Amino acid sequence: MRVLMVSDVFFPRVNGVSTSIQTFRRDLAAHGCETWLVAPEYPQTWRHDDERILRQPSRYLLFDPEDRVMRRGPALAACMTFAGRADVLHVQTPFVAHAAGVAAARRLNVPAIETYHTFFEEYLHHYLPLLPAAVGRAFARSFSRRQCNAVDAVIAPSNQLAKVLAGYGVTRPIYTIPTGLRLEELEGGDGSTFRAEYGIGRSRPVMLFVGRVAHEKNIPFLLRVLDEVRRSAPNVLLVIAGEGPAKPSLLRSAADAGLMDNVLFVGYLDRGGPLLDCYRAADVFVFASRTETQGLVLLESLALGVPVVSTAMLGTKEVLDEAAGAVVVSEDAAEFAAAVVRILEEPRLRAELAAAGRAFVRQRWSSRETAKRLLALYEEVVRAERADSISSR
Repeated sequence: MRVLMVSDVFFPRVNGVSTSIQTFRRDLAAHGCETWLVAPEYPQTWRHDDERILRQPSRYLLFDPEDRVMRRGPALAACMTFAGRADVLHVQTPFVAHAAGVAAARRLNVPAIETYHTFFEEYLHHYLPLLPAAVGRAFARSFSRRQCNAVDAVIAPSNQLAKVLAGYGVTRPIYTIPTGLRLEELEGGDGSTFRAEYGIGRSRPVMLFVGRVAHEKNIPFLLRVLDEVRRSAPNVLLVIAGEGPAKPSLLRSAADAGLMDNVLFVGYLDRGGPLLDCYRAADVFVFASRTETQGLVLLESLALGVPVVSTAMLGTKEVLDEAAGAVVVSEDAAEFAAAVVRILEEPRLRAELAAAGRAFVRQRWSSRETAKRLLALYEEVVRAERADSISSR
């Protein structure tokens, strides 16, 4: 099986889409499936590019400077070089990748699949604040419906999101295939190394958030939780690992609330070592995003033995369903803080949750198994395409 993927985003841009693509490419290769990827060029290089990553010219995106916009013509031309060499075209993002990918699939006469990674209905108004929320949601639903109905099959990372898409009026087959974890990459890590590097005392309680520092991640709520937690643990520290457009406003909010001594922004960390050290340094992982289509960082935290306190909305609800090692709470600062304080103050509970979380992830979230499901879908759509081709002759 030979698959051509097209995406508007990939490393060195760090987010869930990049992680998902990389994880699936590696595990599909282990199952004998060859993948190529058409993705944007970035000003900074990513040293892990292989010969099957085809970087395309891109330009700066004004309202989201971390991202880049590919030029449609070169992206389409890159896809067309796979005439006779690709069995499936897999679109990973909307925008240029969708337009170029769908056009290429039709010209190459191969089926097109698209993964719906981002819950745009609750995402758009953060970046277009002048647009009325109701108008933005209606546009996002219509946009998503048109894009999903333009391909042969749609992948949703969670059943919750699959239901949302069906409610939009998506008529193409929708398959739920989450991104699993490459468990072998979540070994090691030294929390004491991270604490020493950032001057964090051994006994200082640490809350951790890992992810894009973006408006839709609901990090201001975590600052309110932090304010509640420090009433019981005055020296508690919230470590925020990531970058994004919400950082300036978060710094202002932390300063206004007198929390600057309790917050540490460490930026993006290399997944090959420093990020593992960061996870290991934490006592509890905190998360409250309302728009997550899956929530891989929750699983990473559990796999590394860090208990989770989180709300459960959309994709995170499915990830945390029956999840040992996690405490699910409502979006109430007092309730959330109480759960965090209990974990910080009870070492035995913290150890029990850590062990349970590790076992849970290893039993249910292996990326090798989710890659098998994706490969089976590729094979199914190829068979259907060939059957249609024969019947139409």
